[in-house]
Amino acid sequence: MRITESWISHPATQAVCTALSAKGAQVLFVGGCVRNALLGVPVSDIDIATDAIPQVVSQLARAAGIKVVPTGIEHGTVTLVKDGLAYEVTTFRRDVTTDGRRAVVAFSGDIAKDAMRRDFTMNALYARPDGTIIDPLDGLPDLRARRVRFIGQGADRIREDYLRSLRYFRFHAWYGDQTAGFDPDSLAAIAANLDGLAQLSRERVGAEMLKLLAAPNPAPSLAAMRSSGVLAQLLTGADDRALAPLVHLEEAAGAAPDPLRRLAALGGTEIAADLRLSRVQNNRLAALRDGAISQAGIAELGYRMPVDQAYDALLLRCALFEQPWPETAAHQLQTGASARFPICAKDLMPRLTGAALGDELRRLEAAWIASDFTLDRAALLSL
Repeated sequence: MRITESWISHPATQAVCTALSAKGAQVLFVGGCVRNALLGVPVSDIDIATDAIPQVVSQLARAAGIKVVPTGIEHGTVTLVKDGLAYEVTTFRRDVTTDGRRAVVAFSGDIAKDAMRRDFTMNALYARPDGTIIDPLDGLPDLRARRVRFIGQGADRIREDYLRSLRYFRFHAWYGDQTAGFDPDSLAAIAANLDGLAQLSRERVGAEMLKLLAAPNPAPSLAAMRSSGVLAQLLTGADDRALAPLVHLEEAAGAAPDPLRRLAALGGTEIAADLRLSRVQNNRLAALRDGAISQAGIAELGYRMPVDQAYDALLLRCALFEQPWPETAAHQLQTGASARFPICAKDLMPRLTGAALGDELRRLEAAWIASDFTLDRAALLSL
């Protein structure tokens, strides 16, 4: 079996391979680029594994006029840049010690040992520069079946890095067979190692959750996270019941997947602390939740919120309250977004000032909204 994707035959890719193998080193593509190429999905990052140590990789690359960026030299990784394309090159490694978050590694010349320290069988696939596949751990059958399975004993892989429990659900959402369900041994290993999740940084958890929620349909993975106890460990008070309806509504409304919209559907009482989201992300989450549970009509949502946020809030409202997507939603939202309140403060001054002025402005605005934005300035001032 061989990969024939354009990225592997690209002149820059082959130039990097030629440079690194000039002194006889092994040069193998590995991980996501191989997995995705075999699945026929886009490849975003190109990772290369080699038995050459980082210093030799750097020397060989510079000799060939390739830019070297020491992005993770202590872990055996350098990034090579050729013709604007980046290639992450890592020396074969084996774990010496692990603590559930990070590992002390030693360089290795053995591809099998390098493969064994990876997470899932579908990620332990390699390809030579000519595209020929190397499968040291028999991961191809799992990839063909879209079966996400830990390498070796799941508990061992999880204890090496507890984030792998969350990554398992993310990989299943993106690459797993949704109809075949989850590997029971993997779920059992995850459920038996929940305590280790507390060791993870909230930033890592937040980043992984957003990647998971960006999948076309993450609902089965979130349901499995709930049943295995992972969701409660990572997101206090979260409830995934509205997620599947939200995904269905997104499809009905032609809305692209949005991880923050879906995170808002999960809820949670301590999202800011649990996931360490940015201020912008937290503010958007709060606005979506507030809009969804407000008493505002559809057009009023469009008036009070940026139209894209109003659209998201309405999707969320329909999911939370098990309502169908209104056929006139787009029109009503746009009606509200284009409406302009015809009254300003000076229209009521000096007759009214202070709190009384604010109260009257709110009263008239409510009447204007209730009229479906039809009352004009004269009609409002006569109320």
